[in-house]
Amino acid sequence: MTRSTTLLLLAGLLLSACKTPGQYVPEAPTRADLSAELIRLDKPGPPSSPEGACWASDITPMVVETVTEQIVTSPEKLGPDGAVIAPASYRTETHQRIVQEREEIWFRAPCAQEWTVDFVATLQRALKARGYYLLPVSGELDAPTREAVHRFQIDRGLDSPQLSLAAAQELGIIAVDRSSL
Repeated sequence: MTRSTTLLLLAGLLLSACKTPGQYVPEAPTRADLSAELIRLDKPGPPSSPEGACWASDITPMVVETVTEQIVTSPEKLGPDGAVIAPASYRTETHQRIVQEREEIWFRAPCAQEWTVDFVATLQRALKARGYYLLPVSGELDAPTREAVHRFQIDRGLDSPQLSLAAAQELGIIAVDRSSL
């Protein structure tokens, strides 16, 4: 064994000894999948829900895909020796198809009475700490705040500038009901 390998093994053993048995080591935070919180209804209006639950809705955009294909109109012609006498000819066909229809989605959201200046300032600070909000904390629910909420949520599967309850809980600005975990 080389001297550098021995030193690396010794360093690894020393570092592994730093944790005492039974010591709590917290897990790294994970990103919530906010798309799991979405509710799609076949009738207008918010979902029926428990007493005191608040909902927000948004419209998901239609997603259209453009497909371009090359279609062979005449195949290549080969000579007896395998040499190309006439190359193949092609035509281009382009068509569009709908990948996802436009639809209304619903998700749990903080209730209107919670949207105080202090709540918005806390939201801005939480977004600022994660690099989503770059302006000074104002406590005002303005366009830059909504854009920061939108960027935070889109990274987690919810394409909406309206704050969801799950996002607020992940940001740590609304308490999580531990009994449901």
